[in-house]
Amino acid sequence: MKLTCLSRGQGFHCPPCHMIDLGGFCILLECPIDLSALTAFAPIMATTSEVGMGSDEEEEEGKEASLSVDGLINSVPWYKTVGSLGLWDVSLIDVVVISSPMGILGLPILTRNSNFSAKIYATEVTTKIGQLMMEDLVTMHEEALQFFGPGEEFKYPEWMTWNELEKYPQVIRTIVMGNVAEELGSWFPLYSKAEIDECIKKVQTAKYAEECCYNSSLIFKAFSSGLEIGGANWTIHCPGSSVTYLTSSIFKSATAMEFNYHDLQGNDFILFSDFSSFNDAGMSNSEKEPLDEPSSIADVPLIREDNNNDEDREGFAASVEMLEELEKINFISSCVVETAKGGGSVLIPIGRLGIILQLLEVISQALEALELKVPMYIISSAAEEMLALANVFPEWVSSERQQKLYSGTSLFGHAELTKESKLQFFPVIHSPDFMQAWQEPCIVFSPHWSLRLGPAVHLLRRWHADENCLLILESGVDADVALSPFMPIAMKVLRCSFLSGLPIRKVHPLLEFLKSKHILFPEDLRPHVPLREGASFLYYSENRTMAAPNPSDGVEADLSIDLARQLRPRRMLQETMAISRLKGKLQLSYGRHLLAPTKAPSDLPAKRLLWGPVDRSLLLHSLAEKGIIESSVEQDDGGRCRIFVQDGDRRAVVELGAAPAVIAAADERLAALLHEALCSASDGI
Repeated sequence: MKLTCLSRGQGFHCPPCHMIDLGGFCILLECPIDLSALTAFAPIMATTSEVGMGSDEEEEEGKEASLSVDGLINSVPWYKTVGSLGLWDVSLIDVVVISSPMGILGLPILTRNSNFSAKIYATEVTTKIGQLMMEDLVTMHEEALQFFGPGEEFKYPEWMTWNELEKYPQVIRTIVMGNVAEELGSWFPLYSKAEIDECIKKVQTAKYAEECCYNSSLIFKAFSSGLEIGGANWTIHCPGSSVTYLTSSIFKSATAMEFNYHDLQGNDFILFSDFSSFNDAGMSNSEKEPLDEPSSIADVPLIREDNNNDEDREGFAASVEMLEELEKINFISSCVVETAKGGGSVLIPIGRLGIILQLLEVISQALEALELKVPMYIISSAAEEMLALANVFPEWVSSERQQKLYSGTSLFGHAELTKESKLQFFPVIHSPDFMQAWQEPCIVFSPHWSLRLGPAVHLLRRWHADENCLLILESGVDADVALSPFMPIAMKVLRCSFLSGLPIRKVHPLLEFLKSKHILFPEDLRPHVPLREGASFLYYSENRTMAAPNPSDGVEADLSIDLARQLRPRRMLQETMAISRLKGKLQLSYGRHLLAPTKAPSDLPAKRLLWGPVDRSLLLHSLAEKGIIESSVEQDDGGRCRIFVQDGDRRAVVELGAAPAVIAAADERLAALLHEALCSASDGI
C-alpha cells in the first residue's frame, strides 16, 4: 500500500484529501473545494468605482495595496481545489470515496474531465446534501455572473497574471498562490447544474454497513462518524490487506448518528485523517503542549471495550465535548435574543446543517420563553429541502432523535416552526414574496459563510453600520479579510467555533482500541500523540508518498465446497497436520481469493512430492520388508549418509543429506523398490 497526502485540508469545510494505492487500485479519498479562498474576491455589491487596484501614485511609490475593498480581486470568482490533485492523471483513478458533503463539492470539476472513469462511493444522505449544497453554490455564483458578465469559461482571467497579482496585498497573494506560488494552478471556474447532475449520476450511494464491491477485488463499507448527518468513516478490504479510513469524527452528536468505532476494529491499517485536533477549535491550550505519556483506554470511559451497557451510553450523552457544544449553542442563542430585545437584527451565515438545526430549536425556545415575536427567515435556494431531509431519514440521526419518531413528533423542531409561520423559507432575497414578508428586527440564516456570495452579502451591507445588529461569524475564514469590504463596521461580531473532530486526548485511546497493525498518522500531530510500546506508527506528510509494509507474506484463500470434496488428506509423519494435493483455479470474489474447481478436471500427476528429512530407521525397516539386504552404511563429516544395498547380483547406493536424496542403481526394478521405500520414510503427497 502507498499513501500520498494531497492536502491536510482547511478544517470542517475543506476536509483532507489523500490518494492511496491499494491492491493495484488507485483510490482518491475526498474531493473538496477550499471555499475560504473566496475571501480573496470582492463581494458583488461593490461597484467598479469602489473596487480598484489602488491609485497610480501609490503604485509609483511602491506601496502595497491596503487590506480593504481596494485590495480584493474584482472579478467573477474562481474556485480553489486541491492543488496537488491536478498533477495526477484522472484516467488512472479507479475509485473515489467521499465521507461528508464537504468532501464532494469539488467532484464535478473532476468528473467533467472526459478521461475520468472512476467509481464514486458515498452515503445516500451525503450525496443528497452535497448535491443541494453544490446547486445552492451555483445559484449564488450566477448572481456574480450577472454582475461581472460570464467571460470566457476556461480562459485564465487577467487577475491570475503575475503583473496583476503583484498589485494585491500579501495576504491575498498567499490565498491565491500559496506560500511559494505552488497553488496558482489549483483554481478553476465553477461547474454548472448540468455538470452536477452528470456527477451525481456516477455516484453509487450506500447505507451504513452496506457492502460495495468494486471489480470483485475491493469491498467498501461506511460507518457513522458522528460529525454530520450522513458523515462516514470507511473500511476498505482487498485480498491480503484491509484499511480503516478514519476521518473527522465525534463520539456523541446532538443530531447525527453516534460514532460507530466498534466496526472499525482489527484492520491491518488505520489511515488517521482527522486534523481538526490540531486546529484552535479542536485543541485546548493545555492540549497544544506535547504529551509525555499517552492516555489509555481505561482513562477514557467512552471507548472502553465493555461500553455496550446503559451506563456507558449515558456517559456518551454526558461527554465533556457534547456539553461544551450545548453551552456554545445556548450562549449564541442568548446573544441572539439579547440583540432582538434591543431592536437589532441578527445575521447567521453558518454552513453546518447540524448547528443550524440546533440553533433553530434553542433560539425559538428562548424567544417563546420571553414572549418575543421576532420573525426568523432562511434565505437559500436549497435550505428548505436540506432541512426536510433531516426529518425523512430517521435512520441517519442520533438515537435520541429517533425516539421522537416513535412518539409521533418531528425529529427536529424546524418543522413545527414552519407550520406555525415562525420560520419562513425564501429561495432568493430579491423576490416579491420576501419583500412582502420582511420585518425588522429579525433573525436571518443565509449563506455564504465566506461573506462573498449569496444573501449574506446584501444583508451585511444593510446592517454593518448598525451597532444594535449582530453577526455570527463561524471560524474557518480570516475575519479581517472576510470583513474588510464592509469596513467600517459598527455591528457586533460574535466569532464561534464548533467541534469538528476528535479531541486530542482521545486519539491514542481510540487507536489503541482499534488494534491495527500499522497506523498511518500525520507528522503534524506526532508531538501530541506519543508512541505506545507495541504500536507501529508510520508518519506521513503533505505531498509526499509513503510506502506501507505488506501486512502478510502469504495469500489467504477460501476453498469452494466442490473442491473441498475432492481432498484426500494424508497425515504427516509428525502427526501435527494433514496435507492434500488439489488442482483448481484462483478467483476473486467480493474482495477475497477463492479456489474453485476447473471446468474440465484432470487427474493429478502420479509423481509424489517429497520434502523434509528422511527417517533412516524407517528407510532401513522398509528395505528389510522388501527383502533388500543392507550391505553397509557410511557417513562422512559433512553429514551425508550413504547406504550400500545389494539384492542378489543387483547393487545400488542411496545418498541422504541436506541436498535432495539420490538413488544410484543400474537395475530399474531395484531403483523402483528403493524409491518406494524412500517415499514411505519421508513426508510427501
